Amino acid sequence: MKVYSKLFRYVPDSKISGYLAIIISGISAFLMVCGYYFIYQFFKEIIVNSNFENASLNSWLIVIFLTLSALLYILSGLFSHKLAFRLETNLRKRGIDGLTEASFRFFDLNPSGLIRKTIDDNAAKTHMAVAHMLPDNSQAFLVPIFALILSFVISVRVGTIILILSLVSGLILKGMMGNGEFMKLYQSSLDKLSSETVEYVRGIQVIKIFGSKLKSFKALSEAIMNYSKYAYNYSISCKNPYVLYQLIFLGLIAIIGIPLSFFLTDLSDPKTIAVELIMIFFLSGVIMVSFMKIMWAAQNIFNANYAIDSLEKLYDTMQEDKLSYGKLEHFDNYNIEFEDVSFSYGGNKVLDKFSLSLDENRIYALVGHSGSGKSTIAKLLSGFYKLDSGAIKIGGHSLEEYTKESVIKNISFVFQDSKLFKKSIYENVALADETASKEEVMEAMNLAGCDEIISKFKEKENTIIGSKGVYLSGGEKQRIAIARAILKKSPIVIMDEASASIDADNEYKLQKAFKNLMKDKTVIMIAHRMSSIKNVDEIIVIENGKVAEKGNNTSLLKKQGLYSRLLNLYETANDWRVSNEKLL
Repeated sequence: MKVYSKLFRYVPDSKISGYLAIIISGISAFLMVCGYYFIYQFFKEIIVNSNFENASLNSWLIVIFLTLSALLYILSGLFSHKLAFRLETNLRKRGIDGLTEASFRFFDLNPSGLIRKTIDDNAAKTHMAVAHMLPDNSQAFLVPIFALILSFVISVRVGTIILILSLVSGLILKGMMGNGEFMKLYQSSLDKLSSETVEYVRGIQVIKIFGSKLKSFKALSEAIMNYSKYAYNYSISCKNPYVLYQLIFLGLIAIIGIPLSFFLTDLSDPKTIAVELIMIFFLSGVIMVSFMKIMWAAQNIFNANYAIDSLEKLYDTMQEDKLSYGKLEHFDNYNIEFEDVSFSYGGNKVLDKFSLSLDENRIYALVGHSGSGKSTIAKLLSGFYKLDSGAIKIGGHSLEEYTKESVIKNISFVFQDSKLFKKSIYENVALADETASKEEVMEAMNLAGCDEIISKFKEKENTIIGSKGVYLSGGEKQRIAIARAILKKSPIVIMDEASASIDADNEYKLQKAFKNLMKDKTVIMIAHRMSSIKNVDEIIVIENGKVAEKGNNTSLLKKQGLYSRLLNLYETANDWRVSNEKLL
């Protein structure tokens, strides 16, 4: 019931269906055993009393009680299935809501395959525990009790045999359920296998040139081997008790029938013994099925408990490191200041007491080697992560003093790989400002250079992205994302390698779009293409999470320092070509 109390917390308005399922299933169990009582009366009238009229009446009572029992069991299942579907839906909704509020650090530390598996598969596991186990649990625990009472009503001999069978079954049952530690290891290995498989399949279409390793292959291989080992060990742990259980019940006729056949002539009332023997076989079957249900109930309840614990652990993790917000709605100005900011991914310290001041309405470029902390600085400014210590201030106030809405409204972020939705081009842009008029949306698209894109399609701006025959290049997707940012009109714009993977033709068009986006804004841009940052107001060179150099392109080149070396490396790589001789 502790497990069900956990589950029912997620369906407060529907849990009455669960209680009804339990009560109706309990009534069904009672009626089923009543049906067996009338089976006993039927055989007694036929074999012992030879009263066919009473036997006929009992046969009708058998049909009525067993039919009512079956109908109530179905009704119980309807209530439990309704509750199970609602529970599964609510658990997934809770997961989705948590993902929308989770910090970026959560996504960095938790692979997408593991997140999907934990939410989707574990929500599905609770379905079995509620939809099927609520009715079955009631019957599994009540039917043996009612059957044992009935067996003593029939006779002390029948009651004693059924009691012994129940006790033996109970002793074997624990072994049939498997070792609890094995089950935990088995579930953990299954979780790992599922997440690694998802990550591996998702990565098939991506060729990682830089730092390519066999890590993904190795992780998947280890997950498969661990799963096979624990699945085998778990099965072996259940094998012997399960085989013994089957031998006892399936061999019951031989166990009881053969000894009785030798002593049948010595029995004073063989007809009564025959009826009792028949009822032993009937009731032993009932006990066998009930104990099997208990075994499956225990396993499914364990799975449900494991599933809900995994989900709640994930939900709690989603809430960790969330940026807290305050009540300020307006920015006095857009000057930006990093004050002794420290930040780490897990145990890896990226920034340590990092300080930097940026004046409003200027364009800044962050450059540096890969892993120097450039993208982290940009994401921290956007409120994607919670700081370990220090403060990031805009307009003299910490980010955490502003409302969430004001931070979203005043800061725009253009990623390297912008995501578009399966909506029209117009809708993809318009979602940046739901209050914008059509003229404003179209103007934003014009400033971003989207006119050329929409002119290719018959439906123009109403073309659905992702529909048949609609293909957009990386540069075209990026221009639509820029149109979205232009429409948003945020005073602060952050661009994280927004043109890193764009071809030369698209780069020219993007630079025009960027120019319109950056007009009269405070801009922080991160770019691998050094040619795109030569005319910015200030270049900030980041190395090992610290400011190594600052200045414009000309002053930094005169220093012949880190920036100069980075620029030389870029120009060398840009001029590099594979010659025919090299290929040969």
